[in-house]
Order: sequence, then C-alpha cells, then structure tokens
Amino acid sequence: MAEDHDQRVNRELGELLNELRVALPGVQVLFGFLLTTPFQVGFSRITAFERDVYFSTLLSTAAATVLLVAPAAQHRLLFRQRDKERMLLRFNRYAIGGLVFLGASLCGATLLVTSLLFAVPAAVATCLVVAVGITFLWLVRPLLIRAREKPHDAA
Repeated sequence: MAEDHDQRVNRELGELLNELRVALPGVQVLFGFLLTTPFQVGFSRITAFERDVYFSTLLSTAAATVLLVAPAAQHRLLFRQRDKERMLLRFNRYAIGGLVFLGASLCGATLLVTSLLFAVPAAVATCLVVAVGITFLWLVRPLLIRAREKPHDAA
C-alpha cells in the first residue's frame, strides 16, 4: 500500500532522527576527549601548530554537536505545530552541516594525535587519507548513486 504525503513526511522525519542517533555518540565521545585534553599532563608542551589544530577541531566538534542535536531539540519544542515537512527540510540541512563539521573534526583529531606521535608531514598525510575516505564515502559515492538512479518519489 502506497503511503500518502503525511505518512511519507512522518516516516522520513523518523528516519532522519534515527540516523542522527547513530552520529551523536561519536560526536559526544570526540567532544568529551577534546574537552579533557587541555587538562592532561604535557598539553602545555604542544606546539603552536598543534594548539591551532586542537582549537579548530574543538570548534568544529562543537558546531557538529550543535547542528546534530538541533533537530531533536527543535522537534521537541515544535511538537504538534503541524509543521513537519518544513522541519524535515530544515533538519536535513542541519544534519548535512553537522556531518560536514564532524568530518572536519575527525580529520582535525587525526591530525592532532598523529602530529604528537610522528612528524608533521606524516600527520598531514594521515589526515589527508582520512579526509579522502570521508569525502568519498560520505559525499562522492552517495552523489554518484543519486545521479545515476532515478528518484523513487517524483512528488
């Protein structure tokens, strides 16, 4: 049986909120790690480059957290406002933005940790490998599939 417009919007909103439940624990763990790092012995000995990477990664992770939690917070506050389709479109943009910041955070955390373990060129190379993987799996591959396949719902 085909679903009507309201059923589709409800299903898609539920799917989006469930997808965010997958991303949020990783963001929370990374953010917790970054929040405790300055209090660790030896943090004061990091280089200016590592401090800048740390700070930009912290800000990127905060942005990812804000964007990925925003749909749940807004959904709760706008409950029963009969605005689910506009919420769904807005939440989709938040989720995409949150994933972009999460990808940047993963790259930054990789760069920070590997720069502490190895020389900066090796750390940058490792970070680039992570960035390429994220870009391909999270962006390029889905867009290629999207371009190749016809949408299931033309409405």
